[in-house]
Amino acid sequence: MANYKILLADDEAVLRFLLTETLADEGYVITEAADGKEAAERLQEAVFDLVILDYMMPERTGVEVCEWLRSHDNPNRHAPVILLTAKALEKDRERAKAAGATRYIVKPFSPLQLLDTVEELIRAGANE
Repeated sequence: MANYKILLADDEAVLRFLLTETLADEGYVITEAADGKEAAERLQEAVFDLVILDYMMPERTGVEVCEWLRSHDNPNRHAPVILLTAKALEKDRERAKAAGATRYIVKPFSPLQLLDTVEELIRAGANE
């Protein structure tokens, strides 16, 4: 995948490292954020082809960042959003959908599963 830019926001450094390595190996350009506040700042500074947010992060949750992203003027308002979460309840899934998340992936997940989802959403965005 040629130089597609992804924002990856997760407060777990080990998971962020694993996902960054997995995605970078496929040619994606990754920008990392360690919490929701940093994610929102990055989303105002640069344009991304895709956003990956952890549901539970300090400062702002992934759902709060997604709600902000969809409701405020910023260069990534229409970017696809993948929400990663350990919260598997239907009410959490509905909250994520209401916030504007494109996909919802429950932890634990395979990095290859995430990669397949990323590729699917990037291809869909490239065809618009």
